[in-house]
Amino acid sequence: MAREFFGTDGIRGRVGVHPMTAEFTLRLASSAARVLAPNGGRVVIGKDTRVSGYMLESALEAGFIAAGMDVLMLGPLPTPGIAHLTQAHKADLGVVISASHNAYYDNGIKFFDGQGAKLPDSVEEQIEAFLVDPAITRESNELGRAKRVDSAREDYQRFCISTVPEGLRLDSLKLVVDCSHGAGYKVAPRVLSQLGAEIVPIGCSPNGKNINDGCGSTSPELLMLTVQGVRADLGIAFDGDGDRVLMVDQQGNLVDGDQLLYLLAAARQRANTLKGPVVGTLMSNLGLERALGELDVAFRRAPVGDRYVIEMLREAGGELGGETSGHLLCLDKTTTGDGLVAALQVLSVIAQSNASLAELVKPMPKFPQTLINIRTAQRVDVNSSEPIQEAVADAEQHLADRGRILVRASGTEPLLRIMVEGEDETEVNAVARSLADGIQALTAA
Repeated sequence: MAREFFGTDGIRGRVGVHPMTAEFTLRLASSAARVLAPNGGRVVIGKDTRVSGYMLESALEAGFIAAGMDVLMLGPLPTPGIAHLTQAHKADLGVVISASHNAYYDNGIKFFDGQGAKLPDSVEEQIEAFLVDPAITRESNELGRAKRVDSAREDYQRFCISTVPEGLRLDSLKLVVDCSHGAGYKVAPRVLSQLGAEIVPIGCSPNGKNINDGCGSTSPELLMLTVQGVRADLGIAFDGDGDRVLMVDQQGNLVDGDQLLYLLAAARQRANTLKGPVVGTLMSNLGLERALGELDVAFRRAPVGDRYVIEMLREAGGELGGETSGHLLCLDKTTTGDGLVAALQVLSVIAQSNASLAELVKPMPKFPQTLINIRTAQRVDVNSSEPIQEAVADAEQHLADRGRILVRASGTEPLLRIMVEGEDETEVNAVARSLADGIQALTAA
């Protein structure tokens, strides 16, 4: 059964447009309860800082209570914090209200199971199957209850600090921290301050509409300038829901998820603590694969989406993986991608090695890579489109063994994402532009 609403990271869309409505959200809660807690149970609900979070939170609360579930309201908290607290409160499921790196007028809903892991496709399909039915309303003596968890932020902060070596201090580091006016705006600066770092916060004043607006991991330019301007040791950028992290070195250069993944893998390899292969995605830079090869570290590629990286890590017995965008996975520390926990692991390596961020990522070359997004009227199945496959084959023949090409549909938006990577930047750009123009004409026809 094909999923109609769930993408690679839950359900996402424009607020007020189906499915991001109060009515749909209430039915979604009811459907999730039927699948994951048919006899009642407990659910935790958290959100980021979007103004629409209030509406969707209330709809979810009503749907779960009507279905006989007790609801724990966590308030604004990073997505991985909700995954952790789902386990800590022994809940049957956790729900996050967030559209991650999207603008404020979008929102989304994603689920964790009782172990704090994202749901497999098969379970999401079961939830969708119940969406055609009206929401459940049980009798009064079977209804659930709701309460706010005032300790949620402090509980998550303590967990984050527990993931670094005991006694580790960051007193020597001056950090610019950009929280994207999002879910981590309180947690991240406080955790880093507690560990002794000097903090210069930006993107930490949410108003419901400024999330991801010119800041955070999707717009790191302000962070790059600020790091140089205040002479910080490095900068840290999170996205709106706190599951991504990118960094900026002392010279103001952006350090992406591939480079951070290399840094962590190399440190673990030196310490003889690296388990299993490192897992990236089809989008991971070829430089990461080659640099890890120099260290005799096995590298595998999963489909795009941190859920698929997690699946491959578990299948292969690995612990470390991630995406170029900054979704980093340390499965010995967390069950899902956690921007703050990943940042703490990087900072631990820096503090213990007495080396700078730039020095630690220098051994990894970055091959020129061009990304072009094409907006389509509706979602396109790339694999079943012969004209698109022929266009890609022609471009691959031109590029030969000097690089690689990937065309994929976005899992959350009506976009086709074109990636061309190779040894020569001029050639890469030319091939990408030609291929994008060709596919644009095909999809417009």
